[in-house]
Amino acid sequence: MKTIGLILNPVAGVGGPAGLKGSDGAEIQRLARELGIHSAVQRRASVVLERLASSGEKFRLLSAPGEMGETAALAAGLHPEIVGSIASGATTAADTIRIAREMQAAGIDLLLFAGGDGTARNIAEAVGTDQTVLGIPGGVKIHSGVYARNPASAAELAARWLDGEAMETAEAEVMDIDEDKFRDGVVDARLYGYLKILRSPTLMQCCKSAGHSSIEALNDIANEIVDYMEEHDELRYVIGSGTTPRGIMELLELPNTLLGVDVVEHGELLASDVNEPQLFELVNGHPSKIVLTVIGGQGHILGRGNQQLSPRVLRAVGLENLMIIADPDKLAGLPNHCLVVDSGDPELDKALCGYRQIITGAGQTTMMKITT
Repeated sequence: MKTIGLILNPVAGVGGPAGLKGSDGAEIQRLARELGIHSAVQRRASVVLERLASSGEKFRLLSAPGEMGETAALAAGLHPEIVGSIASGATTAADTIRIAREMQAAGIDLLLFAGGDGTARNIAEAVGTDQTVLGIPGGVKIHSGVYARNPASAAELAARWLDGEAMETAEAEVMDIDEDKFRDGVVDARLYGYLKILRSPTLMQCCKSAGHSSIEALNDIANEIVDYMEEHDELRYVIGSGTTPRGIMELLELPNTLLGVDVVEHGELLASDVNEPQLFELVNGHPSKIVLTVIGGQGHILGRGNQQLSPRVLRAVGLENLMIIADPDKLAGLPNHCLVVDSGDPELDKALCGYRQIITGAGQTTMMKITT
């Protein structure tokens, strides 16, 4: 009988919709709670746990207590053995490290964990490359290559493994950034180690790769979007994060939140670095467009670093009103040659799937497939 370990980071991802560019630290988590924003990690982990519960396969489940795993496991109809202890409502990285080590010592075959890059760092510190793991994405940015593309992909991979399908393992990079610098618009990414993952080119995400777009390509894209904005001045424009959208703001001679979301109306900055509640108020009932780009090496357009663009914001704007921009070289380097959505709403993600037009330059577009 196979043995699975389960650890969730109960505060993972809270800083995304709050526009706080990460979730590390008690103050960041407090600010998110004040906005009424809570982590979606329990819901995202439930996609995997419910799939395992319905698989018909017998397995032993070791779980961290309470909100770190037990609650989600029980809700899925599983009956875990509890490992370790926590102070409910005040969990820390030390809890993750300690419990992961206890599970490894107990002889687990697979460690399921849910969170973001910080959680992956904790798991790497605890078990290194001696333990096979599978990450369920629940963080804000997720630059590391140890997570599935989305919870459904994690569920599929875990179910295949449990069913006995032969799978290769591989070492994947654990990356993280300095969140304080990130909030100042500086991306300082570092390699913190490796984890041994279940290898799957289609179900696991790659590490984020640094962008190397030419200035000419970025300028061409910016000019194309600004021309459209001038022709359709009646609309509000939500400008997403990243270096490609930054070119638009620079051309408009407006201040830009490189790693946040800004709103432009009539060629002027209407709101800067908005969080999800603010953004919903700005677009609900007002004709708008969302300009967003592609994460290099991963292909995500939603669900990685731009959770301010929540399902209700996307529905308020209308899925037909997304303007996706990307340098052709970035598109050419994507795994599986497709774009990825992971908004947290499976029905919305399904509606976004299919071929979509991508703006790649002045008067230039290409069609690319969007998948989950």
